[in-house]
Amino acid sequence: MKILGKATLAGTQRYRERHQQDCVAAHFREANDWVVSSIGIGTYLGAADSRTDDHVTDAIIESVKNGINLIDTAINYRSMHAEWSVSDALLTLMRDEVISRDEFILCTKGGFIPDPERISWFYSRYIENSRFSIEPGDLVAECHCLHPEYIGDQLERSLDNLGVETIDIYYLHNPEMQLSEVSPEIFYSRLKLAFEGLEKAVSQGKISSYGLATWDGFRVQPNHPNHLDLAKIKAIATQVAPNGTDHFKFIQLPFNATRVEALVKPTQQIKRTGLPVLEAAHRLGLSVISSASIGQTQAIGHIPEAMQEIIHQTPLTPTLQALQFTRSCPRLLTALVGMKTIDHVRENLALTRIKPLAPKFYKTLATASV
Repeated sequence: MKILGKATLAGTQRYRERHQQDCVAAHFREANDWVVSSIGIGTYLGAADSRTDDHVTDAIIESVKNGINLIDTAINYRSMHAEWSVSDALLTLMRDEVISRDEFILCTKGGFIPDPERISWFYSRYIENSRFSIEPGDLVAECHCLHPEYIGDQLERSLDNLGVETIDIYYLHNPEMQLSEVSPEIFYSRLKLAFEGLEKAVSQGKISSYGLATWDGFRVQPNHPNHLDLAKIKAIATQVAPNGTDHFKFIQLPFNATRVEALVKPTQQIKRTGLPVLEAAHRLGLSVISSASIGQTQAIGHIPEAMQEIIHQTPLTPTLQALQFTRSCPRLLTALVGMKTIDHVRENLALTRIKPLAPKFYKTLATASV
């Protein structure tokens, strides 16, 4: 049987209250009528095997027990093993009454082909199957599809993999992949159809909200081939929403000490004003979640010079310095970090007991980066 329910304001408030003695108040932020931890657990890296499954499951359990209530995964991570690991963790947490379904935010993504036999699997399941109207041209780069029937089918598979009734945030995964083979006009028309399908999924109770999980789409300049126009995308979501109130609420992008574009580069236009995507998202009513929060360890030891004096005042390991830099960034809701060992979880949990850096310190960084 599937786990029923979804994240709610009352449930996530209850989670915060239960952890308030162990976590500083600023560790929790409010967004989309939820209370969300400033650190979320990611599930991207690792081999598609049972040993890694067990490690990821244990890491999720330890995280949720100790103040982290946002779990991020994707159907293609480790060829669906990541979603299965999340499911095993949730079953254990619910069985042991550690958490209720309304207390945590569950996120996954669709768009990439999750099967290792990408082309043959896609053709046999979708193109040669009369149930679908998907055509060969809907497949981009031999690995990516935004056709609404494909996204709908992938959503159903994720619901089954995760063993839940509702996914709280469902992302279209790296949609800028499409721009490698189709024009912006075709891309935005495909995005509109995908959003229509996601709004329908909201009305059916399969998801609570949706967003775009990107790599470079929101960080590159408007003249870049992979650029995504956030204001235009939000307008499309509003256009397709049945009553004009859309459920496009989140974006995800890389942000860390070596990738600061989201904070300092004016890649987006809002009312003819160039703005960094973090500020643009805020003005459009969107919440931002960071991936690659420590750059898969590459950001460790590379705090920007303008921030080094303040970041080194707190006695933290280099890993925690990098994560502290990311999760403290103004306008950022949650910093995702992949964890596969209990030791890594416990190290990162130290930040739940430490205040984030003050926003004023990032003004210096922004000025120095212009």
